Amino acid sequence: MDIIKIINISAIVLALAIAIIGHEIMHGRMAYFYGDTTAKEQGRFSINPIKHIDPVGTIILPTLLYLSHAGFLFGWAKPVPINMQKVVNKGGFFGGLQVSLAGIYFNFTIAIVSLIALKSFTFYQNSLLDIFLAKFLLYSVIYNIVLGIFNLFPIPPLDGSKALMFILMMLGFHKTAFLIEKYSNYGMIILIIIMATPVGSFVFAPMNYILSYILSL
Repeated sequence: MDIIKIINISAIVLALAIAIIGHEIMHGRMAYFYGDTTAKEQGRFSINPIKHIDPVGTIILPTLLYLSHAGFLFGWAKPVPINMQKVVNKGGFFGGLQVSLAGIYFNFTIAIVSLIALKSFTFYQNSLLDIFLAKFLLYSVIYNIVLGIFNLFPIPPLDGSKALMFILMMLGFHKTAFLIEKYSNYGMIILIIIMATPVGSFVFAPMNYILSYILSL
């Protein structure tokens, strides 16, 4: 394996790890702000990746996608434990909404910072460090945008479904919110169908357009 390929793989792994682990940590941090200490007590504020590894989402799926030359990588970390009742008791439904969106806030922030850095600095292709930094920033933009937008979809167990529930409860539509929760067990089946069929090309079209536009800036 040549050095450029090793640099590329390293940049991919680091960018993806920061995107998915940081996403989960921010859920816990926001919950802590609203009075829930569950994640802190279980050591989930740590940046140690071992504490956040999900065997399937963090290791097996990304590895299979890479080895199969899927053209993209995706994954997730072990969800941070949250006592949402404590959050709602202190912050109301708005607090629950903020906890639900905290990971997405993180992803979009990292994507913006990485894009600014990528466009602001000159990277020399004869420097291995510059090659690594350029690739790392590029993958940071890509993965954080993809993860952020993907999680906005209102399909359980994605963050968008939880955010939608709290928005509905804030507006007084409690029965509709409870219906989303009631059928949340079917969300993963829906996601698999979307990702494994041509339907996915239509669902992900806006994401691809946004990503292409941002990288062209």
